[in-house]
Amino acid sequence: MTDRSELAAHLQALNGVNVLCIGDVMLDRYIYGEVERISPEGPIPVLRIEREEAMLGGAGNVVRNLVALGARVTFITVVGDDEAGREVTALIGDSEAVEPYLVVEKGRQTTIKTRYIATSQQLLRTDRETVAPIAATSRNKTIRLGVEIVADNAAVVLSDYGKGVLAPDLVAKVIAAARNANKPVVVDPKGLDYGRYRGASVVTPNRRELAETTRMAAGDDDQVVAAARRLMEGAGLAAVLVTRGVEGMTLVTEAGAADHFPAETHEVFDVSGAGDTVNATLAAALGAGVPLPEAARLANVAAGIVVGKVGTAVAHAEEVLTALHTQDLLTGEAKIAAPARALDRVNQWRHQGLKIGFTNGCFDLFHPGHVSLLAQARAACDRLVVGLNSDASTTRLKGPDRPIQNEAARAAVLVSLATVDLVVIFNEDTPIRLIEAIRPDVLVKGADYTIDQVVGAEFVESYGGSVLLAEISRGHSTTETITKLAKRKAAPD
Repeated sequence: MTDRSELAAHLQALNGVNVLCIGDVMLDRYIYGEVERISPEGPIPVLRIEREEAMLGGAGNVVRNLVALGARVTFITVVGDDEAGREVTALIGDSEAVEPYLVVEKGRQTTIKTRYIATSQQLLRTDRETVAPIAATSRNKTIRLGVEIVADNAAVVLSDYGKGVLAPDLVAKVIAAARNANKPVVVDPKGLDYGRYRGASVVTPNRRELAETTRMAAGDDDQVVAAARRLMEGAGLAAVLVTRGVEGMTLVTEAGAADHFPAETHEVFDVSGAGDTVNATLAAALGAGVPLPEAARLANVAAGIVVGKVGTAVAHAEEVLTALHTQDLLTGEAKIAAPARALDRVNQWRHQGLKIGFTNGCFDLFHPGHVSLLAQARAACDRLVVGLNSDASTTRLKGPDRPIQNEAARAAVLVSLATVDLVVIFNEDTPIRLIEAIRPDVLVKGADYTIDQVVGAEFVESYGGSVLLAEISRGHSTTETITKLAKRKAAPD
């Protein structure tokens, strides 16, 4: 079996691979708040709304995962001529890595899934959608686009959510075109008739879907393998990758081989979109020439990351690489994160009801004053995020002879401390953009500042956050230490 370092090498090959995605796009809305009382009008909780988010769901989440892995995506889908359709269009347009082909169909409701969440608990989900085959004109456009574009991509993923975009003739013609061009096709299936996916390279049902379509038990390993083989024989499929939740995945191929991959996570917060992550990773890996068993292992690792997050999440290439190198899948990530990746972890903590703290600095020549500041900051919150000035920004702030230690060394010292939960290196002169993205509950700075001098204080206080001025441990300063060393060096022996 390929070791994890070889899988990490395969992961690098996903960067820039072209993947064609066709399927049912959705708009996922998340409305977050707190429940503090029960309605006097009935035995129902009253959600006090604090914030809202919107992101691409369904096949759109497959696209998000492909982009997060570094792939380039051609996306074919159908939206309604409505506000949700325009919002989907705008969200897709935010990524330069996506080339969209959106067919607009009048009279069709763009699917909207709205989830109401208190802390980390989902209270309610509402759906607005049209579940019907797309119109003939829309179907003809998508077929023409799909068949014409297949050869320009390294792989195809068909994301079927049963809303009507993947009409049987579209599926058949795209799979035929892909086979003629020798391109792998990954299918996330829907319904009971898997014969409509005949010729696909691999389909990815979950355990329940496998049992329903084959009318066979799919409990233990042997039962899953037997049902998968029955499915392959009856539907003309080259391989089946069965997702089995906490038991991981099982891959069965035409050659009769069966590989069982144990789950790559120990803590599950939300399984929303995990199947999308599997299909995106599998398609990108196959498109990059990774053998199917190894592509499935990569998909298994990526899925283990997203189920450790809250909401419709994605697995970024950096996170998968970290998981492969460290095998630290309890948290699914290292303590050092780029700004965009850090937000995933912060959101997860926040959904658990944890109080987020933030402080920042250069932390050059770490000393007891730094220890005291971080201890006070951590005592004021449940999770502490430290913004660390990059080497370039430290030089601009402190002068051409600074930093003494590079950013990697400074970050390594910080993450070794129990008081620090996450380190984010930023390149700007101030951390204001990072603060605005994280929205900490408490912002911490040393008491040698006044509140009006603390970067981000006004912003944090504007939404009800607080600013803490930590007591200064006198007699400790990087600048003073450097000055003392310079004097000693200059003094005659």
